[in-house]
Amino acid sequence: MEFKWKYEKETKQQIKYFLKEQGISKGLLAKIKFQGGKIEVNEIIQNVLYELSFGDQVKITIPDEKEHETLLVDDTPIEIIFEDDHYLVINKPSGVASIPAQYHPNGTMANRVKGYYKKQGYNDQVIHVVTRLDRDTSGLMLFAKHGFAHAMIDQELRNKRVTIYQALVCGKITSLAQHGRITLPIGRDYTSLLKRKTTESGQHAETEYWLEESDDKIAKVRIQLHTGRTHQIRVHFEAIGCPLIGDDMYGGTMDAGVTRQALHCNSLSFIHPFTKQEVVFVSSLATDMQKVVNTLIKRGDWIE
Repeated sequence: MEFKWKYEKETKQQIKYFLKEQGISKGLLAKIKFQGGKIEVNEIIQNVLYELSFGDQVKITIPDEKEHETLLVDDTPIEIIFEDDHYLVINKPSGVASIPAQYHPNGTMANRVKGYYKKQGYNDQVIHVVTRLDRDTSGLMLFAKHGFAHAMIDQELRNKRVTIYQALVCGKITSLAQHGRITLPIGRDYTSLLKRKTTESGQHAETEYWLEESDDKIAKVRIQLHTGRTHQIRVHFEAIGCPLIGDDMYGGTMDAGVTRQALHCNSLSFIHPFTKQEVVFVSSLATDMQKVVNTLIKRGDWIE
């Protein structure tokens, strides 16, 4: 893959420092040098010590990324929301993990994306997962299609959170504000291998929410994470007495028609590192969650 820039500084600068300013890491420079890439200035191959002058045309060629053979191929179709040369946004169904685990090496979204890349015959075959979702969380996931794109979007992620979630919660609904923040540290719950809890010895965690719809027993909330702790949304809403419905690990009711944590990533936005334009993607609320909104909140019904 090729990337081009025009050098527009009056003072001279070595290529390696210019490329660093463009987001090219030392590791990527090494890959270019040793794995078949090249650096050109005005169509002449140069090394990283070459000094650029005003008006020089810089081009780098990044070698293709060969597949990781340990990642299995799954040909299950994926729902693509957006795709260009650098990024892929998909809509993940609930019940599907983001990445393989020791005892579940196949069937994840990473396996499915690899199957899609294979079918398309893409030169770059490495799967770069940018935003993960828990197995039972539905909604938007972002993949980078090459290592440079992954590195560039990671910088964007460090600057701000790019995802918005919607959740259905139960419990002390009347205690929810129209707009609130939950700031409680989160750490491991040593009674479980998976569970987390709020604890003074935990890591700082902050969750912002907006109340969208509610009755006296269920509410639909929109959520922005300001930190990224494991199970953060689930733990924080349990802590304020409003666990997610379908989330039996954290005390949510299993009698509202949703048998998984009612959490959906419905919005994904970021400044595209290569076009410099803001991109926004939206996914409609998952069918099982929307049914609860339609039948329970809007009609006032409740399953005891």
